[in-house]
Amino acid sequence: MLAIRLQRTGRSGHAQFRVIVQDSRFSPTGGRIVAYLGSYDPHTKTAAIDSQQAAKYLENGAQPSDRVARLLQSQGVKLPAWVKLSEPRERTVRNPDKRRSTRPAEAEAPSQGGDATTEPAAEAPVAEEAVTQEAETTNEAAEPAAKETPSEPETPAEEVPAVEPEAEEPAAEKLAE
Repeated sequence: MLAIRLQRTGRSGHAQFRVIVQDSRFSPTGGRIVAYLGSYDPHTKTAAIDSQQAAKYLENGAQPSDRVARLLQSQGVKLPAWVKLSEPRERTVRNPDKRRSTRPAEAEAPSQGGDATTEPAAEAPVAEEAVTQEAETTNEAAEPAAKETPSEPETPAEEVPAVEPEAEEPAAEKLAE
C-alpha cells in the first residue's frame, strides 16, 4: 500500500519537509520513493504541493498521514470520504505566568515606554535596596567585633561605674554582717 507522508530534510534545528509517496513498509529516510509531491516549510507555514498529482494518488488509494491530509486540505485538494482526520488535541500552555503575552499591563508599561524619565525611576529602588543590604551585612560584621573589644563599651562610661559600685556595696555589707 502507498503512503503519502513527510520526509524530513534541512539542517539540524531548522527542519524542512518533502511531501513524498512511497510504500508504507519503508522508512521515509531509507526507503524507495515513488514520487515527490512537493515541500513544506514549518517555520513559514508554506506548502508547495502538486495538487493534481496528489489527487491522482489519493484516488488510487494512497493513505495520507494526518499532517499531510491537513496540508492537502489547506491546498484545496478534495480528500476522499475514507480519509479521517484526527480530532485536534487540546492545547495547554506550560507556564502561562512566564509568557510576555499574559503578564499584567502595569509590568509591560515601563519596558515599552522607552522614556528616559521612567527608566531611572525603575532602577533607583533596586540600587537603594542593594545599598541597604550591603549596610546590613557590614553592620552585622561590625557588631561582633564591637562586643569583643572591651575598650568600646556600648553604654557611656559615666553610667557604668555609678551602677556597679552601688550593687557591690550592699553585697559587701551583707557579707561583713
